[in-house]
This record gives sequence, C-alpha cells and structure tokens, in this order.
Amino acid sequence: MELIVVGSEYAGKTTLVNQIVPWIDKTMGGGRGAHDHFVIPPAEMTLEDQEYYMKAPPTIKESHQRYMMEYHLHQSFYRDPDHLLVGFHIEEAVYAGMYYGYGGKGQYAERSALARAIEVEVMERAPETILVYLTTDAEVIRERMHQQPRPSGVVREEHQEQGGINKRATMLPRGILEEKDIEHALERFQDEFDASLIRKKIALDTSSSTPESTMAEFVERYMPLMSDRDRTRLLTFRSVMTA
Repeated sequence: MELIVVGSEYAGKTTLVNQIVPWIDKTMGGGRGAHDHFVIPPAEMTLEDQEYYMKAPPTIKESHQRYMMEYHLHQSFYRDPDHLLVGFHIEEAVYAGMYYGYGGKGQYAERSALARAIEVEVMERAPETILVYLTTDAEVIRERMHQQPRPSGVVREEHQEQGGINKRATMLPRGILEEKDIEHALERFQDEFDASLIRKKIALDTSSSTPESTMAEFVERYMPLMSDRDRTRLLTFRSVMTA
C-alpha cells in the first residue's frame, strides 16, 4: 500500500495512520510502519539537538527538509509492500512559508512548485499511490487545540529500534500550528490537495466523526482504489487464514 496522508494539525492524520498500520497486518498479513517526521524540528532528534537545530538559519533547514523528502522517494522504499508517508511534501508546502522562513510564494525554493515536482516522481515510481486528505472545520481544530494543547517544551520519551541501532530520544510534541493561522492553514492544505498531480485521492472530513468511523470510511473509499498487488496480498492472506 502506498499512501500519503495529509492535513492540518488536529485533523487526525496520526490517529488514522495508527489504525491503518494494524489493519494492514490484519488483512494482508503484515506490512511496514509509517514515516511521520516531516515537521520541524525533526522528532528523531534529542531535545538538545532539536533546540540546537531550531537556531539554524532557514538555508540549513531548507536543505535538510529537501534531503528528507528526497530520501523518502528512494526506490528501496517502494520495493517494500507498504510505503506510508504522513504530511510529507504537502505539509512542507504549507508550513515552510508560514513558519520555517523559506519556501513561500516568490521565495527561494518555493515549496508548492517543489511539491508538484515530487509528485511527478511519485507517479513515475508508484502510480498506485493514494493521497488521503483529512479536513476539519476551523472551530473544531480550535476546540481540539484547547483540549489537547501541544506547548513547546513539553517532552516525552520514545525508544526506537532502527537498523539494529537503539536510539532513545526525548521528543517535543508537534505543536507547529498557531491558533491565529488555522483558517489560513486549512485554505493552504485545500489548495495543495486540489493542485496535486496524484491521480488517486480520498478526502475525509473528521469534524464530527470518531476515529473508528473515519477508519471505516477510509477502508470503504480505499477498496475500489486498491492496487492489484495489494488485492493479491489481501486475497492470498484471506485464503491462507481460511484454509
């Protein structure tokens, strides 16, 4: 399964992906996790490294983010049965000009243009990719923001195992969106979704839905768009489990 899941903070991207991953395990017999590390500061860094990185000039952040996106387009990812990206190039196209100091309209390394170039590569390497867009009313985001604030400086511990290397990182919550920018951010995400060159698209409104109903709607909308490879995986696993 190749998915790019996008949308504003508090729209429910991570919640949905955290249901999709076990659903793949249950219906197709196993897969890979999701890549959800495209917001500055990079979540894999220690708290000390994140604070250091945030002081870097925009040119450093721009080149690092460009590397992160290009790296996740590597053919090795598309050899795996699943490649799930959260935020990715669309999140960068929205937030770079708003918060990172580069990539806005008329600025160096304009990110909307780069997003379209990335999508050309995606369509060449994985034409079955589906762009999943989670949208939510501004007032709902505002309410969720007040109920579950993500203030900078609140830390959590996460243990990661990657390539046989243990990494223990103290991580900041992803509190990039400011309340005053909610309406503008929603407009920008809609613009990028509408302009996307990815042919298969799903839009889900999470304003009044539960995580379970959003997941059910995703599955219903996904099934007709499923690639032949994933359909074979599903049918093969189903036949093994019922044998």
